[in-house]
Amino acid sequence: MEGKADPLERPPSAKGRFAGLIQVIHMFMGEYSHTIDAKGRLIIPARFRELLGEEFVLTKGLDGCLSIYPMNEWEAFEAKLRELPLNNKNVRSISRFFVAGATSCEVDKQGRILIPQTLREFAGIDKDVVLAGMLNRIEVWSKEKWDSNNDYDDMDSIAESMQDMGITF
Repeated sequence: MEGKADPLERPPSAKGRFAGLIQVIHMFMGEYSHTIDAKGRLIIPARFRELLGEEFVLTKGLDGCLSIYPMNEWEAFEAKLRELPLNNKNVRSISRFFVAGATSCEVDKQGRILIPQTLREFAGIDKDVVLAGMLNRIEVWSKEKWDSNNDYDDMDSIAESMQDMGITF
């Protein structure tokens, strides 16, 4: 059909097989080592800063780490919590764990955030820190806890767990 544009044709600037999709999905991945300064400030890697935006949330995470959520992810999590019945003790405990210690963050001109003392104590963070991208969030670990929680010596067990969850490559 001469003169008509192919509706499936990608624009010339589009790259990759997902180009042209209306919704852009950002994900955090990678592992970065940094140190926290005496005032509790931590540099957020440039790639993570790009994806986080101007304002985001830092809170307690599972397994003894902290978690950083982009505002849209945090708001979706809050919405789910609001739907749960407050007369359920587990709901109240979950809300307290994640929301009470949460703090809104912005990066300063040097690319740092301030981690409140209570959150540093919770995660055992004093100097060496690992930031790990986990798809929709960033985990912030003390180096010591990161090393002890990420033992990949038994790859057969990991492969079996993946298979049990229906995850294959």
